[in-house]
Amino acid sequence: MSVQLLRHKFTVEQYHKMAEAGILKEDDRVELIRGEIIEMSPIGTRHAAYVRRLNNLLSALLGDRVLVDLQNPVKLDDTSEPQPDVTLLRPRQDFYESAHPQSTDIFLIIEVADTTVKYDREIKISLYAENNITEVWLIDINGQCVEVYRDPTLSGYQNIQTFRQGQVLSIQAFADITLSVDELLGTSYQ
Repeated sequence: MSVQLLRHKFTVEQYHKMAEAGILKEDDRVELIRGEIIEMSPIGTRHAAYVRRLNNLLSALLGDRVLVDLQNPVKLDDTSEPQPDVTLLRPRQDFYESAHPQSTDIFLIIEVADTTVKYDREIKISLYAENNITEVWLIDINGQCVEVYRDPTLSGYQNIQTFRQGQVLSIQAFADITLSVDELLGTSYQ
């Protein structure tokens, strides 16, 4: 006989009320994914260095065409508020003070993964597709590659490409800007 466990799913509003009530602390490393509060992995030095490198590189290349956001929430729907490593947002004068960015505000999401590749690939990227995020990059630190996901549908991304050292790619919303995988991975600095 199988046992059915009941799970309580939370809305983004309930999630924020838990933070306001002190149930969730500001320094808790959690995100809301499909109504479940998920504990995020600690950030290691390699992961942090990749995020800093991306911030520096993308800020220099795109300037005021975007707002480069690091490890901050995006509200995808009423039950999901992930915290991508890097998000390229449409600039706004209020810097999203009135509400977290939503799908229509996002040019690109980048997830950097060393210990979370499977989770990012199977859970978060499918969530981004379901919520019509037009482009997602998964930087696989251990695999030393950049997976590019484009053309979202409810069942996943229709266009998936893997780029390796020596190759060049561009951001779909900014086709005039090219980046080498070596720059993204930091191998051009070694």
